[in-house]
Amino acid sequence: QVQLVESGGGLVQAGGSLRLSCAASGRTVSVCNMGWFRQGPGKEREFVASISWNGITRYYADSVKGRFTISRDNAKNTVYLQMTSLKPEDTAVYYCAADRRDYGRMGRESNDYDYWGQGTQVTVSS
Repeated sequence: QVQLVESGGGLVQAGGSLRLSCAASGRTVSVCNMGWFRQGPGKEREFVASISWNGITRYYADSVKGRFTISRDNAKNTVYLQMTSLKPEDTAVYYCAADRRDYGRMGRESNDYDYWGQGTQVTVSS
């Protein structure tokens, strides 16, 4: 079992930056693919970014490409999401997710991931 705890959310003005962190415990996630998803007000949960277990492969949603960067520190069992040039439409609860499989196939769908954090709120004001 893996527990994921997100942090780093908050209120920021449009054009600003935030860095989200996702700390894993319970087992190492150094061999697991990880992802970030978000759910805005009145919207369904959507894919934001994912990173392979070794950090080599990264996927991004078109809406965040060039503005967000996903990274990981396997020594710290932590995944990050650096968000820059934030827009009001980025306002959402951001969730960290982990694939339970070791060395699994990368995915962009919610059902590709088995463990989820409780989410952290990001609010971007115009």
